[in-house]
Amino acid sequence: MMNSQTSREWNAAEYHRLSAPQYAWGQRVLSELPLRGDERVLDAGCGSGRLTEPLLRSLPRGYVVGVDISCNMVAHAQQMLRGEFGARSHFVAADLLALPFHEVFDGIFSTASFHWVLDHDALFGNLRNALRPGGWLHAQCGGGPNLARLRQRVRELGQTPAFSKWLGDFAEPWHFSNDDAAKSRLRSAGFHEIATSLECSPVCLSSNEQFQDYLRTFILHRHLEQLPAGDMRRLFTSTLAEISSADDPPWILDYWRLNLRARRPE
Repeated sequence: MMNSQTSREWNAAEYHRLSAPQYAWGQRVLSELPLRGDERVLDAGCGSGRLTEPLLRSLPRGYVVGVDISCNMVAHAQQMLRGEFGARSHFVAADLLALPFHEVFDGIFSTASFHWVLDHDALFGNLRNALRPGGWLHAQCGGGPNLARLRQRVRELGQTPAFSKWLGDFAEPWHFSNDDAAKSRLRSAGFHEIATSLECSPVCLSSNEQFQDYLRTFILHRHLEQLPAGDMRRLFTSTLAEISSADDPPWILDYWRLNLRARRPE
């Protein structure tokens, strides 16, 4: 059984090394931010800080607070960015469901994070409270049928005799909302000028080894924490990689991204 501290942590160095797809998705969201250059912005789920860096460069007179639930991620981001950006950047280990901010930010930016929060009603309420009146939310996360094929294979493998002792009753650690439900929740949280959409963004890995590394780092680390360390974890990812090798193309992940745009009323 994993403890609560383990369940919050990520391998920050591996995340940073393997996060090219997440970086590309995030760059698109960054390019659409309505920035003057002097705003105070929350990077909600900042991860290793790879996207916080270009966000800071877009705010030469502004300030960014990066928040992540993982202390490993916060330490990595702070070590990478505080030397260059100094007092214009600050990093906090905090839960997005318990943000320690009230009417602080002109905008909130987030990518690849919100689907790890199961209660989106509480999430959007906390984000609204962190914004100043008139502040904006621009975010992207997994949504809709995200990773449907892989998730089905994970469920089926978890029910086999080799793994059912640990994964048979394990609930998925994600919430993949559709665009209509997200729009309704944002409205209920007090946002307006809401726009939501889903887009297909498949990712194709180049080898069996890279596929397994990606599963361990980005998708299945919560599942793997349920298994005994060592051979059982390797068997789980290697089995999934072998199944995926028969796809056309092999080692492809059926990602879907949920885009979220909204504003807190003045």
